[in-house]
Formats: sequence, C-alpha cells, structure tokens
Amino acid sequence: MNQVSNNALLSFALDLASAVTQPNRFEQLVYAVRATINCDAVVLLIHNNAVLTPIAQRGLSEDLMGRRFTIAEHPRLKAICGGHYPVRFAADSPLPDPYDGMVLGHDEQLRVHSCMGVPLYLEGKLIGAVTLDSILPGVFDDIDARALEIIGTMAAMTLNTAILMEQLENKSQHAQHVLKVLSEQTLEMIGQSKAIQELKQSIDLVAPSDFAILIEGETGVGKELVARALHEHSSRFEAPMVYVNCAAIPHHLIESELFGHVKGAFTGADRDRQGKFLLADGGTLFLDEIGELPLEVQGSLLRAIQNQEIQAVGKDQIRKVDVRIIVATNRHLETEVAEHRFRADLFHRLSVFPIKVPALRDRQGDVPLLAGFFAERFRRKLGLQQLTLSPSAINLLETYHWPGNVRELEHVISRAALFAKAESAKDERPTSITVISPAHLTGLQIEKSDKEKIQRAIEHTPKDAIISNEPIDLREKTETYQRDMIRQALEVTEGNWTKAAQHLSMDRANLARLAKRLGIRVTKEVRS
Repeated sequence: MNQVSNNALLSFALDLASAVTQPNRFEQLVYAVRATINCDAVVLLIHNNAVLTPIAQRGLSEDLMGRRFTIAEHPRLKAICGGHYPVRFAADSPLPDPYDGMVLGHDEQLRVHSCMGVPLYLEGKLIGAVTLDSILPGVFDDIDARALEIIGTMAAMTLNTAILMEQLENKSQHAQHVLKVLSEQTLEMIGQSKAIQELKQSIDLVAPSDFAILIEGETGVGKELVARALHEHSSRFEAPMVYVNCAAIPHHLIESELFGHVKGAFTGADRDRQGKFLLADGGTLFLDEIGELPLEVQGSLLRAIQNQEIQAVGKDQIRKVDVRIIVATNRHLETEVAEHRFRADLFHRLSVFPIKVPALRDRQGDVPLLAGFFAERFRRKLGLQQLTLSPSAINLLETYHWPGNVRELEHVISRAALFAKAESAKDERPTSITVISPAHLTGLQIEKSDKEKIQRAIEHTPKDAIISNEPIDLREKTETYQRDMIRQALEVTEGNWTKAAQHLSMDRANLARLAKRLGIRVTKEVRS
C-alpha cells in the first residue's frame, strides 16, 4: 500500500516550506515528494516552449539531467501535461516510458512498471511536472486522487516560488538571464560544474555591455556557443550576429569578406558586395579563429574597430557602422604577440574582457550530463524509442581525458548510438530499450597510462547496477542501502546530523524522519 495520510501531507507541506530557503531548493522539493510517496525515482521538470527540462531528480541515472524532452515526442509526458490532474499509467500500458532502463540499481533493459505524473499548474499555466516511477507494478494504485491533487498544487506553488527566488538571487549576482539560458535548447550550456557556472556568470556580467570580447579555449570546447549566448543576452539580441571563420577565407579575399568590395575592384569582382561588417551593422560580428588573421589585415581590422568605420575594397567612401566585436581563438594570443605574429595594439583592443572556456576534462561531473543530452538528440535522429548509457559506459566516459573536448564527446556518442542500434536490431529478443555499452564507445584515443585506470573504472561499476536472476525484496534492498549511506555520512561527520544532512543533500528534519523510519537512533547534537 502507498497511502498518503494527513500527517504525511502535513510533513510534505513543512518540507516544502523549508525547501524554498535552501540553496538546493529544487533537490529539496524532489526529496519531499519522495519522502511522502514511496517510489524508486522522482523527477522535477520545468516547462518551457513545449519542452520539459529536468532540474532535479533522485533514483535515475545521472545522464538524465542532460536530456531535454520534447513533450509531443513522449506519449506519457504528453498525457501528463495534457490535463490538470495526476495521471497514473497501468503496468501493461503500451505507451513507452521516457525513463525505461535508467532506474539506478537495475538492469538497463528493465522497464518501469509503475508510472505516475503530476502536472504543475499555476494560474492556469503549465510550469512543470513531477514524475514518479517504480519497478514494482501497482505501487501507486491506492493513492487517493485528492491527496495527489493537493500535492500537485503545493508543489506547483513551491516550484514557482523557488523559480522567483532563483531569479532574484541571479539578479543580485548580475545573472538576470541564467534561467533563460537553461530553458533555451539552441543556446543551452549543459553542465553543473563549478567551471561552467563561473563561465555563465562571466557571460551574464559582460553580455549587456558593448565591450569587445576575446573567447579563448581549446578546439571543441564550445566557443561559438559562448559567442551566441553573449549576443542573445545583449541589447543587440534582435539584430543579427554574423559569423566569420578567419581560417577558412583565402588571405587575398579577407578584406573583401570583412569590408566588402565594388565591381571591378579586383579580378573576379563582377558585382558590388557588402562585407560582413555592414551585414552586422547594429548587431554583433563574431570572428572565429582570429589568430589565423594575416598581419596585413590586422591593421585594417583595428581601424574599423577603433573608429567604427569601414571602407570597401576599391571604394573611396568611408561608411560608419555600429558593430560589437566578439572574437575567438584556440591559440595563446599573448604568445602570438610576443613572437610578432599578432599585433599588440589589436590584441589589447580585442581583449577588453577575455573569457576562458574550460576544457571538458576540467568540468568535473559534466560528462554524464552532456552524454545524456547527446544521447537524447541521437535517439530522436535515429528514431529509437529509448537510448540509455550503461553505468560502465558512463564510467568510461568520465575517466577518459577528452583531448577533443565536447565536440569529441558528441561524435563518440553519435557513433555509439549507431553501433548500439545495429546491435539491438540483431538481437533475437528485441527490446524497446537500446543501451550504449563500453564496446560501442569507439575512437577514443586512450593513452597507455590511462588504460589501467579506465579498466578499473569499468570493473568497479557498482554491483547494485546489475540485477540478479534470483528474486529480491526491492524495499529491503533500498532501505539497507539508505541505512548504509546514512551511517557512512554520520561516520564522516563524526555524528553531526546537520553536517550529515548537508553531505547527503538533505534537509536535517527530513534526514531525521528517514533515519527513524529505518530504525536509526537520532541523537541530539552537543553545541559547544
């Protein structure tokens, strides 16, 4: 039975009240739901432009947080968001579950057998949803519908309050647009690492200005994505951002490409042509691979930036323009200046506000999220019902050093998706879940020194991720795991319940309630 008593609803309300004041408020909301309704997994999703984006979850593979669910493509999510009331799906429902194969502690091929969704509406507008899943069938059948409606209403109000508080906090930190970035798929920077959070803060700080920006970073880190985010968060967002790859233009045509030319200016100039500066007038000009620009053109570019004036090749007339300059390079421009391959005055003009995009190996914890994001993208392209990554595959991805950065990861996942699809098609017992395993992750340039470390990572994939053929008591296994985690946290924190709660990303009161339910004695802390 999974009844929700009045006392449970009261505890839920108290948990929500404390959640909005916590820095991890969205995680606290998820925990409050899970503490009220017994289940294997809970996901809190925020709604924007017909897409559901996970913002907190418990019980599913960590790559879920990188996935973006287009509602129209997922029948269960569509059903949940299509009305104002909680939706329960029968254990034998033919509708595919978006989380099949992603429940922690279970085989990747195992389907969800109990699924329930609560749409979160505020003033008639869908702002998000909470989904609950269990491997056991019939778990949610006996929950009172009215109790679920109350939970949904309270969760919606809490989510809205949490979002508003997040916005206010972001404004105080010069980050008015962080939520917008998170909700826009085309400009989204997937990641929760400290490095990526600092990058977002830099973007939000400088974007509203008209400063020239120098974006530095290795090949494949996403410098163009940063440039687009800077433009979208500037006052020029309604004007165009014009892209120029300085490395792809023949040297003798670069001035024409940037400033334009008139008919007859040189051999082959059979008509007048506007340059990229003029096309970007009122907007942003993004010069990628600026380190490849020849010295003879650098002087003309400097004059155009300083005076906001351009002169087309073969034309005497000078024209005024209003262009913001953003440049990117994978070279170290200061070294280029020291070795006289790049003008010092142009370097100083361009680097008013330099932004360093971190390498993927420096973004701790972001690889699973990015892998999930790309897996969902290729699931759609390949027409697969579900595409997941095995725990050992995720371990391998996290251990690899990624010399090609995010671009390399995208290519690895795309190839792996194809291999996994082909292997699944050959399976004598086909399943709706296609799983990417380490064998599918081809093309990784693994150094000898990394091989043993990677092998250990794969071998030490938690045994809980593999389910035995023998029948097990899922509730008992889950509670045993929870007891072990709580006791380990108390050992690490020397019996300090407040610190243990922080270690487990929980509210102290919630931890105390869970501990009592699991038979762990809760002691008072002695304050000195």
